Order: sequence, then C-alpha cells, then structure tokens
Amino acid sequence: MATVRDLRDRIKSLKNTQQITKAMKQVAAAKIRRAEIAQKQARPYADTLAEMLRDLMGAVSSVDHSFMKPGKAGAPPAILLVTADKGLAGAFNSNAIRAAEQVARERGNVAWYTVGNKARNAVRRLGKPDSPAWVLNAPSKLDTARDVARRISDDFVNGTISEVTVVSQKLVSMMSQRPEARKLIPIESAALREAPGDAERRAPSGSVEFAGSPEFVLSRLLPKYLEFTIYSALLETDAAFFAAQLLAMTNATDNAKKLIDELTIQMNNARQAAITKELLEIVAGAEALGVE
Repeated sequence: MATVRDLRDRIKSLKNTQQITKAMKQVAAAKIRRAEIAQKQARPYADTLAEMLRDLMGAVSSVDHSFMKPGKAGAPPAILLVTADKGLAGAFNSNAIRAAEQVARERGNVAWYTVGNKARNAVRRLGKPDSPAWVLNAPSKLDTARDVARRISDDFVNGTISEVTVVSQKLVSMMSQRPEARKLIPIESAALREAPGDAERRAPSGSVEFAGSPEFVLSRLLPKYLEFTIYSALLETDAAFFAAQLLAMTNATDNAKKLIDELTIQMNNARQAAITKELLEIVAGAEALGVE
C-alpha cells in the first residue's frame, strides 16, 4: 500500500501536470481563434477565384495546360501529407498519417512530399529519408504553400511524378476532425466547375470580360489555384490541430482533477490509518508496561 508521503508526491506531480495542461488549453483556445480569423480572411479570395475559374471553364472549349493533362506514363504517383509540427493533440497526426498510408497502399510505390514535422518523421520511418519536407508553423504559410506548389509543379511538368494527392485534416467541428484525401493535379475540369462557393453567388458564364483570351487567363490562374488549394489545406490543418489540442488538453485537465481527488481520498485514508495504528501501538505499549 502506498504511504502518505508517496501519495502526497503523486498529488503534487499531478497538480504540476494539471497546471501545464490548463496553460496549453488556454494557448490552444487563443491560437484557434487566430487560425479561424486567417481562414475567414482567405475566404473572399477563394470565392472570387472559384467564380472566375468557373466562368472561364464555361467560356473555353479546351485548355492547353500541363495541369489539365494526365501525367507521364510510368511515373510514380505522389502524396502530399500535411500534419502538425507538434503532438499532444490526441490521434490528430496519427489519423492523417494512417489515411496517407492507406492511399499509398492503393497506389503502390509513391513519392512523398510532407508539410509538418510529424509527417516528415512518419515518412522517414517508411524508409524515405530524402523526401521534400516543409514545416507547418513557418513565418508565412502563404510562402510555404507557394514553395510546395512550385516544387510539385516542376516535378509534375518534368515527368518525375504522374499525379499528386493531398492528405490533410478537415475541421468538421471543434469536437471532430477528419482526414481527407483530394487529388491535387492533374486538375479535373469538373472539380473547377464544382469549386466551393454559394450557388447564388456564381457569376454566369461570359459575365466577366478578360484582357486576352480566356484560355490565356485560365492558364495563368491554374497555378494560383494550385497554390491556394495548398494554402487552404495548411490553414485548415492549423485550425484543426488547435481544436484537437484544445479537446485533448481539456480532457487531460479534467482527468488530472479526478485523479487528484481520488488520491486525496486515499491519502486521507492512509493518514487516518497511520494515526489509528500509532494510537493502537501507544495503547498496547502502555498496557504492556502496566501504565494506567
């Protein structure tokens, strides 16, 4: 049975842990608000870009752009895996990694691109130490998205890879995050026509005048579409990570409180048992000595 001193040390350790988890909970709550603001600020650009692409796709018969064509035959498919840089968020990172591994098993031998330290470490464990990698918490996520899009575009155009699938976490709600796999390139025209946005706000085909041919403008917008798709995945992963961490730290704080209460009861019982034992020993010693 644990002694009073052992129980007191365990309670002290749990209180220290509870202070850490409570502080991390508050930090996650503050950061998720900033991540949501960043998503809202990027939404008008996403809606406008989607409307322009839909209008252009309705105005052109065909697009002569490498992003709209199948990749080089025989080249391996690629996976862009996006996770967080840190853990302590439950199964957030491991769920995304498992989803990417499932996609890899379906496609056979694949090339890897990773954003986030957890994704980089997971790919290294798979025996791919030289895969291109970026951190999620860079000073500018937009610059990271541009760098990733540039590397992926060059490899696709040069025939190093045949297609790219991005696997990242989708923020369903504050209580739920779900890994999602989406084909990034080659870009399918149906995906552009059904880009996210309210149906009421869709501009009718031909309502926008373009300087130059629609084909020329579309060829310039497709790389921007690729960059912003990756940028949106980074923003959503960031928000989803802090939501998962907030939930994990809330549960950890509550569990620490329950353990502290249970150990406090055990410590009080042990202290009472020790006092009772000492009293019995005093009484027994007095009786043995014949002291009244």
